[in-house]
Amino acid sequence: MPSADVERTKHGIRKSLGLNPDHAVLVSAKEGIGIDELLERIVEIIPPPQGEIDRPLSALVFDSYFDKYVGAVVKVRIFNGTVGRGDIVKFMSTDKQYEVTEVGIFKLVREKTDALTPGDVGYIIAGIKTVSDTKIGDTITHVNNPAPEQLKGFRDVKPMVFSGLYPMYSDDYEALKDALSKLRLNDASLIYEPDNSYALGFGFRCGYLGLLHMEIVQERLEREFDLALVTTAPSVEYRITNQRGESYTIDNPVKMPDPGLIEKIEEPYVEATIITPAEFVGNIMSLVQDCRGIHKDMQYIDSTRMQLHYDLPLSEIVFNFYDKLKSYSKGYASFDYEFRDFRASEMVKVDILVNAEPVDALSFIVHKDKAYYRGKEIIEKLKDIIPRHQFKIPLQAAIGAKIIARENISAMGKNVTAKCYGGDITRKRKLLEKQKEGKKRMKQIGSVDIPQEAFMTILRID
Repeated sequence: MPSADVERTKHGIRKSLGLNPDHAVLVSAKEGIGIDELLERIVEIIPPPQGEIDRPLSALVFDSYFDKYVGAVVKVRIFNGTVGRGDIVKFMSTDKQYEVTEVGIFKLVREKTDALTPGDVGYIIAGIKTVSDTKIGDTITHVNNPAPEQLKGFRDVKPMVFSGLYPMYSDDYEALKDALSKLRLNDASLIYEPDNSYALGFGFRCGYLGLLHMEIVQERLEREFDLALVTTAPSVEYRITNQRGESYTIDNPVKMPDPGLIEKIEEPYVEATIITPAEFVGNIMSLVQDCRGIHKDMQYIDSTRMQLHYDLPLSEIVFNFYDKLKSYSKGYASFDYEFRDFRASEMVKVDILVNAEPVDALSFIVHKDKAYYRGKEIIEKLKDIIPRHQFKIPLQAAIGAKIIARENISAMGKNVTAKCYGGDITRKRKLLEKQKEGKKRMKQIGSVDIPQEAFMTILRID
């Protein structure tokens, strides 16, 4: 590209990654430059696979996908031993056993072979029904001659972000259930369980690896399965310790216990890395400070770019942190994070009351210092979204029994005295009093229709 600056990029690699750029091979696949040199360097630097064919089978699962004809296709690398058709194998993390029906290697398509030996990267087909049984990082070994231990590095996939998924039309519940089960065939990291909301009806509580994973899942459900969905505000897992010293985790604001029973609440923190042009550092530092970020260090990658490290509460990121970051940096800042630990925080549950009734799908957990501002923003937006009814509707944000913000949706006006001609003023007063009593009775027994857009307001508050 005309704008390529090789020397500046080399300097950035040395500064940000700590690698020696002198070892880098200059390659342009578009122009065909340096490809032979790259292949030669791979052979020189990367050692050949080590392993013994006589030892018990140890095969590392690094990926899998679902084929509607043969079931789950497991992608593996063989470290020790050999595996072929007819072998009885097991997954060491789940202890599930299967008979191998086909093994092979990948070219542009699957190509069958007689066996896979140490150093081979290929696939195993064994009539596995679901991808959830093939955990990435797991070890496959023989049942009769098992490996003494799993290959190092395996750990269960743990969801970090949670939200409720509900069909916009209640008749689509079964369709959403089928869509999630089909999606899970190809995405073992997605978890879901049935959920029920007073406001939204029957749906599912879903767990995702992160915000990007959540967006991809929702987009696929809408595009591939033609579903209209309502999504509740994303939340994270909180660790609750009660007065008796017992600890447990919750991922849904509805499950938050009474504040009087809580000894402490711990929220997840992530280690965040932000790379940005130097001119936007002031704006970004202000943004992260508003999100309760803890500054760790800051360094120049080169004369124009900086790298910032922060410890950030995950609950602050799941709202619109990323959108604000892109807005403050004109799209130039990049953001990456990984889980660090749980830390004690003053978190509270805020309930949104519509006509004195709490709407569970609008509840959220937030830091005590931000509860008033976030609650006020939500009910102000709800005031514009919920249509007027025949009676006045109070909108309230509450922490327990304490109301922290309130707005009113005024009643629709109807001129009941329009056809009252002449006579004493008491005739009109009688009609107005009758109307007043009717509105009062309607407020007690009437229900408020909350449009679907209301549940998206939490996602879009500033």
